[in-house]
Amino acid sequence: MKNLQQVLENKKHQYIVSITSNRPVYDALVIMAEYKIGAVLVMDENQLKGIFSERDYAREIILKGRSSKTTTIGEVMTANLIKANPNDSVSAAMSIMNNKRIRHLPVVENDKVVGMLSIGDLVKETIDYQERLIKQLESYIRS
Repeated sequence: MKNLQQVLENKKHQYIVSITSNRPVYDALVIMAEYKIGAVLVMDENQLKGIFSERDYAREIILKGRSSKTTTIGEVMTANLIKANPNDSVSAAMSIMNNKRIRHLPVVENDKVVGMLSIGDLVKETIDYQERLIKQLESYIRS
């Protein structure tokens, strides 16, 4: 099975989608809609400060009656992040995400963000791996 760096290299968007903490939540929603993603990294001066997700929007803006145009990302982002290393395996990352009940995982090496993976990215890789394995086994059985 691949490691997280290999999965990142096969993603549609090879670049890091981020926003600064002083921007309004509305701007993050526009970015997320444009890229069709469920979360965006929050970075100030190339330093990872947090993550803002659809869950944060639902819990901190909608349910609390706040305005997405006047509330800043820094006020509602998730700052206590769980991170992964590019050399971590897909199965290890899936286990972390499942145990911590998170859907997005920043991948960081030497305090530098190298990407972000969603649970969907990891499920897709797991299915692809299983399909490759099945084909190999079928080929072995036939020979």
